[in-house]
Amino acid sequence: MLSRVADSLYWMSRYLERAEHTARLIDVDFELRLDQSQEASSGRWLRLLEALQAPPPADGKIDATTLTHILTLDKTNSSSIISCVSKARENLRQVREQCSSAMWEQLNRLYLQVNSTTSSEAWLLHSYVFFRAVREGAHLFHGVTDSTMSHGEGWQYIQLGRYVERTDAVARLIGAYFSRLPYSPDQAVESEEYLEWVGLLKNCAAFEAYCKNYTAELRPLRVAEFLLLNPECPHSVRFSVDKVHAALVAIAELTERKAEEPVRLAGRLRATLNFSQIDEVMAAGATAYLQNVRQQCGQAHSAIHQIYFDYPVEAELTT
Repeated sequence: MLSRVADSLYWMSRYLERAEHTARLIDVDFELRLDQSQEASSGRWLRLLEALQAPPPADGKIDATTLTHILTLDKTNSSSIISCVSKARENLRQVREQCSSAMWEQLNRLYLQVNSTTSSEAWLLHSYVFFRAVREGAHLFHGVTDSTMSHGEGWQYIQLGRYVERTDAVARLIGAYFSRLPYSPDQAVESEEYLEWVGLLKNCAAFEAYCKNYTAELRPLRVAEFLLLNPECPHSVRFSVDKVHAALVAIAELTERKAEEPVRLAGRLRATLNFSQIDEVMAAGATAYLQNVRQQCGQAHSAIHQIYFDYPVEAELTT
């Protein structure tokens, strides 16, 4: 497969995953806002901006209307939902011959729906419809992809981009919560703090799965264990890294390029998560651990880019 094609499929998947992640975080915030005071809500906005790596407004004013526009429909923000969906569509458009007609139609439908939305007070009151459409549109795209695209090299690059993005996004989100933990992580949370941790689990589409595993009593230690180390939760860091490693192994078998470095880096991160114990993680510092996970994920991304997307032509001709 041409490096240009692989690069487009990889980034198409990353941008779509980023749009879906952003939509879920804002939608959950609006849902929790109904049961919380304005002071608690403003504090969560700061954490949301940190988790999404979005700059705060220039005037420093935490206003739901302004921030929602910046994160959703602001075309000058490269990480807004409208920007991510547009970039995902453009990347797929460049490699139309590699995808099925159903894939293109679904992503194009989502693009048209997002771009036809205008920011207004009426839209803000019914924004949950917009966020649900983005989330369901992304889910439907991946379902259509799995059902209509050959599970060969191109499909593996789509999986790779999706789970590299998810690994970094979830690790960053968990870090935003644990960087300001004022009490023992093994202490059961109550009152408004309970809603905050419900929000974290819902941000990872994992609240119901957590309750089935641990009951509805929320302890930060258990939340961290579930979202970091659970091998079966689709939005846990360990699950995502397992998928990254599996995709890299499959690509290495399907391509003639030497791919030891990306597989080695992903395998090392996978081993770190597989053999970690949550008590040891907390004792050493959850923030430092998550920063290390993100750093290793970034190293794997750099190796993927160097090996598969931006390798020197001269070096390839000599092999």
